[in-house]
Amino acid sequence: MVLFCARVSVAEVAPLDFSVKLEVITKHWDGVYDWAQVWASAIPGAGRDGAPALVVTTQREVASGDDVYTGIASIHSSDFGVSWKGPTLHPELTWRPLGEGASVGPIDFVPGWHARTGKILATGHTAHYKDNHLMPSPRPRTTAYAVYDPKTDRWTPWRELEMPDREKFFDAGAGLCQWWLEPDGTILLPIYYKERTNTNECYSATVLRCGFDGKTLTYREHGDEMHLDVPRGLDEPSISFFQGRYYLTIRNDVKGYVTVGDDGLHFGPIKPWTFDDGRELGSYNTQQHWAAHSDGLFLVYTRRGADNDHIIRNRAPLFIGRVDPDKLCVIRSSERILAPERGASLGNFGVATINENETWVTVGECMYSPECAKRGADGSVFAARLVWSKPNRLYRYSHRAGQSAGER
Repeated sequence: MVLFCARVSVAEVAPLDFSVKLEVITKHWDGVYDWAQVWASAIPGAGRDGAPALVVTTQREVASGDDVYTGIASIHSSDFGVSWKGPTLHPELTWRPLGEGASVGPIDFVPGWHARTGKILATGHTAHYKDNHLMPSPRPRTTAYAVYDPKTDRWTPWRELEMPDREKFFDAGAGLCQWWLEPDGTILLPIYYKERTNTNECYSATVLRCGFDGKTLTYREHGDEMHLDVPRGLDEPSISFFQGRYYLTIRNDVKGYVTVGDDGLHFGPIKPWTFDDGRELGSYNTQQHWAAHSDGLFLVYTRRGADNDHIIRNRAPLFIGRVDPDKLCVIRSSERILAPERGASLGNFGVATINENETWVTVGECMYSPECAKRGADGSVFAARLVWSKPNRLYRYSHRAGQSAGER
């Protein structure tokens, strides 16, 4: 179902346009749970008439505000989003009992196509529960991952990424962290982490370089260790690539941060997100993600100041704005709404390059209170389809196996 189709012109800054088609993938709200943590991925050429087949991961969220989730489910489309099958829960991606009312399982998955192996790799992190509530800190956390094989239509049981120093990376994960696939098949995977002895609740951020052989994700090295001594520190980092440089956006309780580097592992000083007029962007205690095109870099985010103080952490509507890659700011005049504010939170969303022509922003309405339904939310899972005015060469760069690094 198409809710609107709007033409967005950014000709004043670059000859790149896009249209936005907002569609509903599925919906569910029964007063108990909704579908959250929604992220799309695409299998090139596997759909009808040579279109991509689509695989979307999501989780049931119990509407208590306590981060209580089921295991990972998936939604599939073989006709490029005309129809959908699912959500289907997978026993391979669910909780595992630890005894005495405790359990552990994967949450916050980010799936993506790995061209060299022909598999979808999904990364996230583990959560530990006790009697259906998150365990109090200090609690361990690891980067969790699983693999989907299109040939067998099966997911592997989720696994944990082995890290070199479990004391240092005692509470470490890649939940809802957007990763970048390099042409050689290696993966730049941002994570956030705390040492076991860290009691101040300040996370640090870094980027891992990982290998992947179609079955096992392997740590190879990690880059700069970034710290911020304010509440929560730095968490949920997301990485992207644009015109030869790597861009990292990072969540913080007070404001979002951004930095840039040349190799994906080492970055300059972090700076708060602002508009190009110098005013703060207003995104806080919420993730931001990238929508990257070879001819333009865009940020997707929520923010305060949009007549939205009734929304938890101002997490709706969902915005997109063009980024000035040199000044590291959002161009205010380019800002547009991708998904509307209808009383529900839209803070936990995904951004995925589907093919050369489309990038999808996916999000579920999180129904945290009875007020959500009163304002019009119904637990919809949205796909905002960004249809580019010209092909996105970044797709060819990162998504096709066998490409040389010189073809950037």
